[in-house]
Amino acid sequence: MEIEVQFQSRVPITEQIAHRVMELIAQGTIQPGEQLPTTRSLAVELGVNFNTVARAYRILDRAGIISTQPGRGTFILDPEAEEGGHSTRADDIEELARNYIRQASHLGFEPEEIKDSVEKLIGDLAEDPSPKD
Repeated sequence: MEIEVQFQSRVPITEQIAHRVMELIAQGTIQPGEQLPTTRSLAVELGVNFNTVARAYRILDRAGIISTQPGRGTFILDPEAEEGGHSTRADDIEELARNYIRQASHLGFEPEEIKDSVEKLIGDLAEDPSPKD
């Protein structure tokens, strides 16, 4: 799996891991039903503590992005599934917003700066809705 962490970043490693897994899902690099590495193997690969990866997986599990099945492993959930783990579009965008705000806060931005940035981006999106990536 294509995960790297920046040890000098002000964003906690746990959040870096969770965010990168979400990016890989959004890009289609990892698909619903795919198994993630065990917490121990990913910790060894990244050179971080096992508990750091376990916390990242708990964040993703609470967000309904993954499911850990004791004795089987950790799997990417299908967002289209009708059963447990399904979140609404409102839940999804709220989680994205929370992650953005948390990361901006960790980088030292004040709430007013974050708000102004989001409002500007929304204004820009309203004027030109084409993706900027």
